[in-house]
Amino acid sequence: WILAAHRSQNLLAAGHDSGMIVFKLERERPASANGPGDKLYYVRGRELFCHDYARATGGSSGVDVPIASLRRVGQQAQTDGIGSGPRFLSYNMHNPTEGNVLVCSEVDGGCYELITFSLTNPGGSISDGKRGSCLGPGVFLGRNRFAVLDRHKREIVVKNLNNETTKRVQAPLPNVDCLYDGGASGRIILRADDRAVLFEVQSRRVIGELTAPKIKNVVWSPDGTKVALLCKYGVVIANRQLEQLCSISDTVRIKSGAWDVSPSGGTSSKLFVYTTLHHVKYCLSTGDTGTIRTLDNPIYATRVVKDQLFCLDREARSRVISIDTTEARFKLALANKKYGQVMHMVKHSRLCGRAIVAYLQSKGFPEVALHFVRDPQTRFRLALACGNIEAAMESAFSLEQQQGMDGKARDVWGELGSEALRQGNHQVVEMSYQRKKDFDRLSFLYMLTGDSEKLRKMLKISNMRNDIMGRYHNALLLGDAAERVAVLEASGNLPLAYISAKLHGLEDVAERIKVAIETQEGSVEGLMEKVAVGTKKGGRLLQPPTPIIRGGNWPTLEIKKTTLEDLSAADAGEEYEEEAAAPVSTDTGGAAAWDDDFGMGDADGGAGAAADDGFDMVDDDDMGWGDDLDDLGDEFGDDDAAKAAPVDEMAGLNEISDDAGFQMPPAGRPPAACWAANSSHAAVHMAAGGASSAMQLLHRQIAASDFTNLKGPMLGCYLGSTVSLPGIPGSGSIVVPLMRNDSSGHPGNDSLPRTTANMRTLVAGVRQGYRFFQTGKFNEAKNAFSEVLSQIPLTIAENTSEANEMKEMLEICREYITAIRIKGAMAEAGSDPVRSTELAALFTHCNLQPAHLLLALRSAMGTSFKHKNFIVAASFARRLLELPDMKSERNADLRMKATKVLQKSEQMARNEHTLNYNENAAFTIDCKDFVPIYSSDESVKCSYSGSTYKGSEMKGNIDLTDGFCTVGVETIGLVTGK
Repeated sequence: WILAAHRSQNLLAAGHDSGMIVFKLERERPASANGPGDKLYYVRGRELFCHDYARATGGSSGVDVPIASLRRVGQQAQTDGIGSGPRFLSYNMHNPTEGNVLVCSEVDGGCYELITFSLTNPGGSISDGKRGSCLGPGVFLGRNRFAVLDRHKREIVVKNLNNETTKRVQAPLPNVDCLYDGGASGRIILRADDRAVLFEVQSRRVIGELTAPKIKNVVWSPDGTKVALLCKYGVVIANRQLEQLCSISDTVRIKSGAWDVSPSGGTSSKLFVYTTLHHVKYCLSTGDTGTIRTLDNPIYATRVVKDQLFCLDREARSRVISIDTTEARFKLALANKKYGQVMHMVKHSRLCGRAIVAYLQSKGFPEVALHFVRDPQTRFRLALACGNIEAAMESAFSLEQQQGMDGKARDVWGELGSEALRQGNHQVVEMSYQRKKDFDRLSFLYMLTGDSEKLRKMLKISNMRNDIMGRYHNALLLGDAAERVAVLEASGNLPLAYISAKLHGLEDVAERIKVAIETQEGSVEGLMEKVAVGTKKGGRLLQPPTPIIRGGNWPTLEIKKTTLEDLSAADAGEEYEEEAAAPVSTDTGGAAAWDDDFGMGDADGGAGAAADDGFDMVDDDDMGWGDDLDDLGDEFGDDDAAKAAPVDEMAGLNEISDDAGFQMPPAGRPPAACWAANSSHAAVHMAAGGASSAMQLLHRQIAASDFTNLKGPMLGCYLGSTVSLPGIPGSGSIVVPLMRNDSSGHPGNDSLPRTTANMRTLVAGVRQGYRFFQTGKFNEAKNAFSEVLSQIPLTIAENTSEANEMKEMLEICREYITAIRIKGAMAEAGSDPVRSTELAALFTHCNLQPAHLLLALRSAMGTSFKHKNFIVAASFARRLLELPDMKSERNADLRMKATKVLQKSEQMARNEHTLNYNENAAFTIDCKDFVPIYSSDESVKCSYSGSTYKGSEMKGNIDLTDGFCTVGVETIGLVTGK
């Protein structure tokens, strides 16, 4: 019923019976693509431009060079109607000799136009554009070929630069609706529903796959090691194999993004900047993200160099805006452990805010956060978090001056004392107790440190405070029996005072107390009878232990300083070392050199770099303090003491030496945690105690589902990775991890465990199976080969040769188990001549050792000849005579018999029965029904053992050969390496 247009934006609002809707007539994102070097290709109106950043002058972002005019297509060709403009643009980075651009639009269901031009004279040598239909954007696969998506069959169509179709490839997934650049020659990224699949067209294999809902664009880093998938409400960063590194979600739609290409600073291909409707934000491969600045109008980022963001606005005009990436560079340097650069930015950059402090605390760097905070309360918390006693003391003094010695200040000193006590720095603990006036703990501390002189001063303070319990405790800690008797007498406990005086031999004092008791009409008779003198329950003399050492602080662990101040001093000459480095080329034109499948060096990125800092905030400055308890005498003294000359009763309590530097050792990681982090092998995870992760790895790698047969080997991995050493009497045993890479010293965080299974164990199991098979003990042979099959997934190969041998053993076990199962089926089908002959024939097609194959062929020859199947009997006789072992003298009788069978069979030349067996056709054996599976038959396989089953009936069931893997699940297969 009503329609309104926005004054400056492409927005319309329409009111109707049910409400209101806001919409726009067409998309405003200009089609653009980065070219080699410093060039950007984009479309404005109906013109294709090349924007050269290298020719920027003044405040401009570069120079626009027109290349070609685009033809109008579709039904609206003459009117240039709404929605007829180009939507996607792709540049051929694989062709260094000429320029190739694919311009795609959504007119009439989707179409493309291929434009070819000279790189030296872009606007003067343009070939006529070649056109065709497609769905979504086109992608260049190599120097002279590109791929588009057939909009009807959803097939990948590969064409040459003459627009001729050279290949059609079926997509690996249904519902593929878009193609994106795969980052290397021959690779593309397919979008299907909420998944992204990295697909290699030539080999037709899927390299990687991840979940990314509503993908809008794909942006590769300049070095080709990372890719950013721009979704509708988030960004997913992955490595070259499309393995996810991090995922960032946003509440506002993502508009565009670009990787940093700065030639210096260490942020190239590591910092990704993306734009939303009103903000410019950044994200790192570690998962860290943040906001850089706000925007008045939406822009589309094309390039990031240091603190400049090059972009296109909605009118397809190139712009450059200034951004501040200091926070992102700071987080990146911290994650990469470039501490010299970190300290340089701390001292010279304007980093501030609670967000930075909270980030540093969450990443385990409270030492760095101390440099940003001036509030004493916050500095105190951070200092305690990183164990920096000196900084905590400084903040505690500041808080005391601000708040006075009220309850909050006392709590601060109490927390400082607890942290100092945890570190073993008893001198700081002493000062904290003095400031807090915690006399009980202070007395006990003096007793522990053996400082009898200060303990006696504490006794005097208790006298001045009239603290009866304090006097008694101090006298007890000093071993002063006379003082204890005096305290008991002063407190009115005359019977206890009398008993204590008698037990300690203070006869004069005991006689005086006896008179006092009798004066109060009491009696001392029977008091001593209540004390069992001379027995364990009786009283005895209490004396404090003799101190072993009295001087200075307790011994502390001497370790190397690793504070950020020391690191910055050591790295003073290499701060911002990237600034002095030679400029790094950001030319992505060498994409053709990426055409290999093994670029996984960046898979681990810088994730988790902050977990291993090992910082100590310790200073060796003098830590002597003034007297902190000299005012206690005035508070509790009497009139006579006030008239006497002022005496400092606490003068001895402030004698704290200057060697109170405690070096906190860095927190180590348990070996089990290191093992699981250093390997993706199931045996290593099981050795570390991670049964759940080990089973998940086995399920992902070989589709293991039933772990009954794997229980023994898995428990062996866990129990065999450690050794238990008995401790001293009364203590528990010591568990010592066994490592296989500690021959040249302790490997530290790179340690790997020893495992019980090795190649010698597997070889011994296979040989034992051979012996059982040779002697006809087929059940024992099957058990031996099955045990080897269950040990192989939990055995680690030390080199490539061992890995190949392990895979050969896997095939040997599969063939022998299949042969033994066929042998059992032959015994059951003995009365059926057709089935027994078929099974005997299949028995000879198992890949057995020559000596065992000889036995199989002899048995098959006899069975087929017996049932008058002479054609197959002649075939078995020929194969038997071709074996090398038949030339030996011990097989002379068998050779003669085979010759006679061959002659007789050639004379008869007929089969009595029709057999499901064709020796002239290649086939595999169905491991369930034991029938041939020819190349034209449908079949499913086990990804671990390689057992094949005809049809799809066994899909999703447990493999009958190994007994623990699921059939029909496509996985990576056996993992043998470290």
